[in-house]
Amino acid sequence: MKAAQNVAGEAARPGRAPVSRRPRPAPRKVIAQSWTRVKRDGVDPEHEFGPGLLAPEEVRRRRADSPLREVVPVLRAGLLPAADEARHIMIVADVEGRVLWREGSSPVLRRADEVGLGLGADLSESVAGTNGVGTPAVLRRPVQVFAAEHYVRSLTGLTCAGAPITDPRDGTLLGVVDVSGPQETLHPATLAWVESVAKLAEARLRETHLGSLQRLRAVAAPVLARLGGRAAVVDRDGWTAAVTGMPYLQRITLPKSPSAGACWVPSLGACALEPLDEGWLVRAVEPGGCRSGGERIALDLAGRRRWSVTVSGGAGAWSQELSPRHAELLYLLAVRREGRSAAELAGEVFGDPARTVTVRAEMSRIRRYLGEFLEHRPYRFRDGVEVAVALPGEPGDLLPHSIATAVRLARDSAS
Repeated sequence: MKAAQNVAGEAARPGRAPVSRRPRPAPRKVIAQSWTRVKRDGVDPEHEFGPGLLAPEEVRRRRADSPLREVVPVLRAGLLPAADEARHIMIVADVEGRVLWREGSSPVLRRADEVGLGLGADLSESVAGTNGVGTPAVLRRPVQVFAAEHYVRSLTGLTCAGAPITDPRDGTLLGVVDVSGPQETLHPATLAWVESVAKLAEARLRETHLGSLQRLRAVAAPVLARLGGRAAVVDRDGWTAAVTGMPYLQRITLPKSPSAGACWVPSLGACALEPLDEGWLVRAVEPGGCRSGGERIALDLAGRRRWSVTVSGGAGAWSQELSPRHAELLYLLAVRREGRSAAELAGEVFGDPARTVTVRAEMSRIRRYLGEFLEHRPYRFRDGVEVAVALPGEPGDLLPHSIATAVRLARDSAS
């Protein structure tokens, strides 16, 4: 005990360095990984938001085009009643990280204005660093970022909890809802609260979608009853309201810019499109479907967060946005045109050749929109189809958040 007191006394004397210092805690894993990404992107810790704000008319245009406009009332009801007392604000950003709605505590709004977080600010992680909007958008899951965990210095006065909002129809990211305020007013339970409100918003989107399909189904019923052959009525995005003469398909991939007349549809072949109420009547022209010839598949993997496949040919063109998993699988099939078995794909994606059930399920989903162009046993693109892949300018940015074994090897070998 006496020895311990002497050590303490020595450490406490003026001019003497302490015997030991408590090491600074390492950042949480989710934060450390985000810091690594933003450093690689060259984000400036002194980044200023003011010069990058969108013009008011552009904010209004994006609001009108955003599916999130339908659920802003749900988000307000869930997050704003206690905003002044709890000293927080709600931020709703689109898929690109642009702030489209921002409401809540007046003092916190003023603080946000002081650092340039106005309407139209870009909070994507590759621009604004680690934050409660950009980081959840990258990870596709809720994330809380405490004050000093922000990468950009001007944001360290706020603690943020953000959750992604996805399209319940296909899982596409629509945007992020975030609650921000002084660190002392938010705690870990805030994240679960924000996530639950985001889920309520997704439920409202699902209800709206099902309601619109039900209304379209009522219009479609008498029309389909008079037709022979294979036909379907779909909404403007291709979601099916009713069918006749064919198995039900949840979604029919329409041409990129649909218009009345002849076209080619992956799951049906040659078709005729006719406008019907808030959707389309799709009629198969030939019972077995057909291929127009000269088809080209363009796999766009150049983006950091969004990827797509576009099919073009003599009968027009259509595009499909890809989920991260589908982007991985199609990339692997594109770089080895001879094909891969389910076990090979499982090994290259999951590092476990035994996970063939998961691979087959995902390939079955891909075949819903690329069925005419894919063979199986092994899985591969059909002969005679041109396949082009657009890759990012920096090889290390290939599907940057993928942990698929083969994708990581491709990134590592290129660096």
